[in-house]
Amino acid sequence: MFANNHIIDSIIELFSYSFIIGGKSFTPISIFEIFILFVLVFYLSKKIRDILVDKILLKYHVSESLSYNIGKLVRYASTIIGSAIIIQSTGIDLSSLHVLIASLGVGIGFGLQTIADNFLSGIIILFEQPIKVGDMVEVGDVRGRIVEISSRSSTITTNDNITVIVPNSHFISNNVINWSYNEKKVRLRIPIGVSYKEDPERIAKIAEEEALEVHGILKHPKPELIFTEWGDSSINFTLNIWTVHYYSQPDLLKSKVYYALFKRFNAENIEIPFPQRDLNLRGGWDKLESSKS
Repeated sequence: MFANNHIIDSIIELFSYSFIIGGKSFTPISIFEIFILFVLVFYLSKKIRDILVDKILLKYHVSESLSYNIGKLVRYASTIIGSAIIIQSTGIDLSSLHVLIASLGVGIGFGLQTIADNFLSGIIILFEQPIKVGDMVEVGDVRGRIVEISSRSSTITTNDNITVIVPNSHFISNNVINWSYNEKKVRLRIPIGVSYKEDPERIAKIAEEEALEVHGILKHPKPELIFTEWGDSSINFTLNIWTVHYYSQPDLLKSKVYYALFKRFNAENIEIPFPQRDLNLRGGWDKLESSKS
């Protein structure tokens, strides 16, 4: 019985132990209460953002990218304000901690340069909007649709449904192709080659007719076949087409066009060439004949 009371007294003494931070006395219990308050601030800031984006802004038909950015800024602001209120209510004198804060700032500056760079890049992206949620982008070898822009990184989902996490600094310091920056209407260039015996004007008429029949290709601007070069084994063209529906899946639309052209070329007896080489023997036939005999 005496041993149990001693353990209980030790626990009470431990949680009642006081220490000074910024001229204010704290106990482990009060520190735990402050921790719970910070957790509550982060939780409420997320709920406020979700309600704003999923209900209020959605009701007024605000665009996906704009509502996402507004939600992010509201969450950051509510988190900062809530944290400031908690710190202020504890009565900590921050001026007495300026030396410690400055020292930590220097250490963080050297040790977390990459994280700070990505965070600042995320803020720049939210305000300047070189990329937005829903955009089809290409950065380095990664191509896909942006599904989330967080404070440190952005999430891209490729056409293969692979999720790629890209640091925000990559979008600021590297060249980025945004296929839907102004609008989702893009032009695709499809190479085509036919035999030298074919009439280029006839090929242009057939290719443009077939392109107009493919679902997803715009009628205006209309498809156009450009004569590009005299190739080694074929006369080469580039079929220019415009699309909105397949801006994120250009390879799928190209496949549809190739299927349609292949079927039509076969029906019209248009020859699709393959690489050929002519071998000319200028001498040595007499030796070849003598070896046979």
